[in-house]
Amino acid sequence: MIELSTPLSEISGIAPRFLNKLKNLHIETVKDLLWHFPTRYEDFSKIYKIAELIPHQEATITAVVEEVRNRRTWKRNLYMVEADLKDDSGIIKAIWFNQPYIKNVLAPGRTANFSGRVTISKKDEEFYLSNPTYEVLSTHVNQETKHTARIVPIYPETRGLTSKGLRYLIKPLLDNIGELHEIIPFEILRNQKLPDINYALQEVHFPTDIEEAINAKKRFAFEDLLLLQLYNYKQKLERVAEKALPIKTEISRIKKIIEALPFELTPSQKKSLWEIIQDIAKPHPMNRLLQGDVGSGKTVVAAIAAIETAQNNHQTAFMAPTEILAHQHYKTFTKFFPEFESGLALLTSSEAKVFYGHHLETNIKKEQLKKEISNGKVKIIIGTHTLIQKNISFKNLAFVVVDEQHRFGVEQRDTLIKKQKIFPHFLSMSATPIPRTLSLTIFGDLDLSLITEMPKNRKTIITKAVSSTDREKAYAFIRTEIKKGRQVFVICPRIEPKEANETLSAFTLQKLEMKNVKEEYEKLSKKIFPDLRIQMLHGKMPGKVKEQTMRGFSEKKFDIIVATSVVEVGVDIPNASIMMIEGADRFGLAQLYQFRGRVGRDKHQSFCFLFTDSASISTRERLKSIVEAKNGFELAEKDLQIRGPGEFFGKSQTGLPDLAMKAIQNPTFVSESRIAAETILTADPSLKKNPALRLRLQAFQKQIHEE
Repeated sequence: MIELSTPLSEISGIAPRFLNKLKNLHIETVKDLLWHFPTRYEDFSKIYKIAELIPHQEATITAVVEEVRNRRTWKRNLYMVEADLKDDSGIIKAIWFNQPYIKNVLAPGRTANFSGRVTISKKDEEFYLSNPTYEVLSTHVNQETKHTARIVPIYPETRGLTSKGLRYLIKPLLDNIGELHEIIPFEILRNQKLPDINYALQEVHFPTDIEEAINAKKRFAFEDLLLLQLYNYKQKLERVAEKALPIKTEISRIKKIIEALPFELTPSQKKSLWEIIQDIAKPHPMNRLLQGDVGSGKTVVAAIAAIETAQNNHQTAFMAPTEILAHQHYKTFTKFFPEFESGLALLTSSEAKVFYGHHLETNIKKEQLKKEISNGKVKIIIGTHTLIQKNISFKNLAFVVVDEQHRFGVEQRDTLIKKQKIFPHFLSMSATPIPRTLSLTIFGDLDLSLITEMPKNRKTIITKAVSSTDREKAYAFIRTEIKKGRQVFVICPRIEPKEANETLSAFTLQKLEMKNVKEEYEKLSKKIFPDLRIQMLHGKMPGKVKEQTMRGFSEKKFDIIVATSVVEVGVDIPNASIMMIEGADRFGLAQLYQFRGRVGRDKHQSFCFLFTDSASISTRERLKSIVEAKNGFELAEKDLQIRGPGEFFGKSQTGLPDLAMKAIQNPTFVSESRIAAETILTADPSLKKNPALRLRLQAFQKQIHEE
């Protein structure tokens, strides 16, 4: 009996040359092949008479081969096979290019189905079938067909292995696999009106009609989403069982802190703060994601929660992905909370300092600071990955804030948390706008707080899509702004492989992007702005050099910085008023929005210029979206619609198959999978009643962790 885990190399009838081609598609086992689902279907189910055919129609005929001949076309030097096909209503010609073996298969007198497009020749306006799929019929009256006279699946292919070849390989496996065990409870399948796995597997590959194919795909997408939601909900249940230090908050004290700020908190800042202080008051750990646009005030919200933690005599670790960003968070604390006296520290690989309130700040030796952290004298510690080093220990860490969590990686974050005797409350902050359906799915184990508006009196960034004809005008405007004392970011486009299916290593991409930045730097510094101070920044620079470059830009040592997407996160240059993006059509909308958020941080009117040489309507529509978008979340929803979740979020970051990634675009589907997961785990937390689902979930968890 064939099992799902059976290697294809052990299946008789699959030639070694096919095994190598299947490996190109990452297919090595029976399950890999059966779960290699069609991307689309062609409807060749209706059989027409030859006399009924009309031009440009996709159709199937059943005909007898009358004559077959081959010849070469002299213009293109192509090998052609021509066949005259006949039924009781008439005769039509079929033509195939560069498939000489067809002459031996379709011998005169054979009956076959032919499915393809009806084409009309320019020369004599004669009808013919162009490259039709054929299937020789036997004498059996009820012969089941794979390639014609049915809904025909079209698969992702590789060189030397077509959809027809894949159908030949898949059909016998389906016929011999035996009954598979269904892991989704029957009640949930019934409620969702989904087929069981055995029927769905047959219908997804060889459907009786298009509706059945769609429903079969929906069943497998639902399974993947359900597994992710089970994983997320299980994480939540485990977190509730963990112990955390409850942080008591005094509303009157928080009001005084807020009233002392030199600005008014926005409604969503207040709402997010309320959600956080309610969570950290509980005896089990908070696990919350705080999302908001660049400059929307996430740090201030987290800082108030950290100050309340200090008032409870507990410590907070505030982690940032770069030294620049850590330094910015430290400056935010000292600027807006100058009376904080409980010890605020900055610890990075290059500096260590402590702030004791009322402008009392001192540099300190790292070893001394580590002692003050371990004995609890310092209550809030801001730093980079230095905070997770082995020689750093906290006395009573109760609250952890991680900015731009995806820049760290799960292991680094968990290292800090697992070192504690009691589980700290956890807050992740992100300026990356993510659509709600993606947040509920990918970050389903986190509670969500959103800051949806910008602070009052913040000027709107004027955004323009600039065509090649207006480039000189834009350069002139940039020069004018620099003369006023402003600074400029120039972002170079993402490097893309020449071939759509070509995969480049991270090292190669960095090298290409560096070349791109260097070319732009040479052009601007020598031809366009030879009199201005210009510096470049790219991913292949050592970390310290990058830090020094950005610090120099912050200190106004340069007028223009030419960079790759390394400035997307964690750069705050209030004096920069222009963001110029080359090749804007090569970036996602959410990423363009992130770039734009790097300017407009001060009182100066700021501008974002989206340079593109593309004249396509789709490019204009995409760039129009960012010009008109009110906030990052609205734009993220548009980006999700345009690019799909795989490209938007990066399929490799989720571990989810293509079907599930597409299903994420359906909010109702996401919500229903979430409810189903909660129903299953509420009734059976350890999945003892469904061991097959438990094993499948364990395998899925392993897959997610590997990703």
